[in-house]
Amino acid sequence: METSSPHDGDGGRETAPAVLTVDGERFALRARDSGTDYTWLTGPNPGYGFSASPTADLSVEQHTAMVRDFLSAIDPATGYLADD
Repeated sequence: METSSPHDGDGGRETAPAVLTVDGERFALRARDSGTDYTWLTGPNPGYGFSASPTADLSVEQHTAMVRDFLSAIDPATGYLADD
């Protein structure tokens, strides 16, 4: 896993990076008051991703797990979430 800016300066506590790389896929993370938007930068559909809340206290590992869950639900033929 690669991250950018994994520390928030409060003694080394990890926080969500601006860009998170999980299993070779890059996601931009944007914090909101109610959660986080995850935009799939290397996906086949520009601007596609997901949002989650609450996420204020999640570690990088927890953000990584959320991205992996999202990727596991993607239909490889379409690049979108698979229909149930």
